Amino acid sequence: MNVFEGNLDGKDRSIGIVVSKFNEPVTSRLQAGALEALEQLGTLLEQIQVVRVPGAFELPLAAKVLAQAKKVDAVICLGAVIRGETAHFEYISEHASRGIGAVSLELGIPIIFGVLTTNTVEQAMERSEASERNKGAEAARSAIEMISLLKELRGSNVRPSGFLR
Repeated sequence: MNVFEGNLDGKDRSIGIVVSKFNEPVTSRLQAGALEALEQLGTLLEQIQVVRVPGAFELPLAAKVLAQAKKVDAVICLGAVIRGETAHFEYISEHASRGIGAVSLELGIPIIFGVLTTNTVEQAMERSEASERNKGAEAARSAIEMISLLKELRGSNVRPSGFLR
């Protein structure tokens, strides 16, 4: 049996972060958490590109363009969609999640979903606080781990069907 698992070595990794400006009090904390985690994992700040988009709806397209430029090993998408009184929450949440997943599968690089979908502002603030619970930091760790895992899988004799190149 072969077991494959990524590591958390961020040295020599180039990362793109696409962050929504909508709900900025939350998304700025997610971005700070991601940057702090990347730095702790050994990624140099000059190896990180931050792209700010209007809202969560725009995350997939910006992530795709950034990834297609082939200057990043992974893209972290950060946003916050907070339920309101209309169906808008469902439309934006679904588009962002499906779009981010589709970009990752299409391009074959990690496009990490760091979008909070919460019922209240308080829940979003809790998930973006400066602690181990910060979902931006969690997304950063996922990005680093997936970069090394995909490199290992691509260098092995494993030939899964589907999206890996």
